[in-house]
Amino acid sequence: MALKATIHKASLEISDIDRNQYSDHNLTLARHPSETDERMMIRLLAFALNAPDNNDQGTLEFGKDMWEPDEACLWQRDLTGLVVHWIEVGQPDEKRITRLCSRAARVTVYSFSSSTATWWAGIAGKLTRLRNLTVWQVPADQSQKLAAMCQRSMSLQITLQDGALWIGDGTESVEITLQSLQGGPE
Repeated sequence: MALKATIHKASLEISDIDRNQYSDHNLTLARHPSETDERMMIRLLAFALNAPDNNDQGTLEFGKDMWEPDEACLWQRDLTGLVVHWIEVGQPDEKRITRLCSRAARVTVYSFSSSTATWWAGIAGKLTRLRNLTVWQVPADQSQKLAAMCQRSMSLQITLQDGALWIGDGTESVEITLQSLQGGPE
């Protein structure tokens, strides 16, 4: 019998002081049996960093990337169904990234493993021509601290100010220092 997804609920209070955006989101995440706490928390982080201030360009939604290889980890589709922003978590290969950049107006990758430097060194030169690609590295020690905050029901406060990012759950707090590998702040 196949294993089922584990359902997690997350309440996010996002204060993006840099962009003057403040929002609350109540999210339900289906965690694939093979997905780690760390990867799921990076998905939540990616949502918080990319949540639009309004839905004029469509909503940001979690995809079924662990079940369906042709779906995104997260994506934002405009009101006609076209993919405006495709978000990947992990270390996709250069063929996948190139294909995604031809399908979406914007593609963002969040890598969080200690092997990110090796992965990126192997593909960076092949992706420099992709102008709609942004790649971020979440330092492994910080992503592991974020994973320790994972619960079946979470209430997280996320603050972005002066390029710094803090995530707290009322008892613990983690500072995340994103490192730009390609692209960067918009």
